[in-house]
Amino acid sequence: MADDSVTTTGIARHGAQKLPSVEIDSFNVELKDDDGFLGDRASKGAFRDILDGLRKPLKKTGDDPLGKVSTDDIPKGDLDEVLMGDDIAAAALVHGAIEHFAQELAYVTGRFLKTKAWADTERIVVGGGFRQSRVGEIAIARANILLKAEDFDIDLVPIRFHPDEAGLIGTLHLAPSWIFAGHDSILAVDIGGTNIRCGVVETRWKKTPDLSKASVWKSDLWRHAADEPTREGAVKRLVKMLKELISAAEKEGLNLAPFIGISCPGVIDADGSIEKGAQNLPGNWESSRFNLPASLVEAIPQIGDHDTAVLMHNDGVAQGLSEVPFMQDVEHWGVLTIGTGLGNARFTNRRKENGKEADDDKKPKKAKKAKD
Repeated sequence: MADDSVTTTGIARHGAQKLPSVEIDSFNVELKDDDGFLGDRASKGAFRDILDGLRKPLKKTGDDPLGKVSTDDIPKGDLDEVLMGDDIAAAALVHGAIEHFAQELAYVTGRFLKTKAWADTERIVVGGGFRQSRVGEIAIARANILLKAEDFDIDLVPIRFHPDEAGLIGTLHLAPSWIFAGHDSILAVDIGGTNIRCGVVETRWKKTPDLSKASVWKSDLWRHAADEPTREGAVKRLVKMLKELISAAEKEGLNLAPFIGISCPGVIDADGSIEKGAQNLPGNWESSRFNLPASLVEAIPQIGDHDTAVLMHNDGVAQGLSEVPFMQDVEHWGVLTIGTGLGNARFTNRRKENGKEADDDKKPKKAKKAKD
């Protein structure tokens, strides 16, 4: 379907290793040990499991300071309030879970840093929904301390943009340079196992050419997991959301670029198909007969007076790309996204000297993708 549409975008390939600002040294790497995927030890669910494990013996004696509510039903905000509240026992319980989780995060991060693809990494930014809480911030800071105590010369820092928006803003760094000279905004899509978020991202390029002040002007969220749609139904809903945002941007007077950047789980192949890693999405997105970028070009062939271009990359990569403007003081850096799993990507900045890339004479390293 629509093979010609994929080739008419006139931009870089999907899942590209070489982007305008960075080289992607690796992404979506799945490290394993005897117990399974290492990333599962530092996921959002892992923290809940740790907290639940600490509560179980207290429940038996009736001494659980968090009461009878299920661990999975406690909102992040409530756990943050416990940390700052007057109930010392409850705060101590949550702190205990944070310490255990921080040790797991430090261990998993250390394993990444020992791989060839992550060698010489100077800074790691941590994104994902878990980061957007006081609990998450303390866990990240504690993991950073543990890594330094083990002689890792690394800085582990929370992502700057809100995790709900970082994936949208990051897709700006997938776009070709001509977009920023002629337009002030783009369409962006962030696809996850629970939600699909679409937004109009303002570049603010004329004031800040490094895109450090980019922001989400308007966004729309659909919790597809609650509706359990078919794959075709999900694409139809996505197209509807994008068309509504196009209409809203036109009414606002924004000069929307004919470009859609997509952040999506899994290993993204050059033709826009998904090799693997999309098992949490509705339907089979890894089918050889399905191509999301082609489907969107077919449904939205033009934005304004120009042909639509679509570019898709891994969701961990996209979140990390939102940090490009703030990583110019280092050469090698990475991102870990704490969510359903542990997303990951490692980057090398493409420095320029006298208008040319400093590493033009070097052959780019082949990005390492997901491993079985």
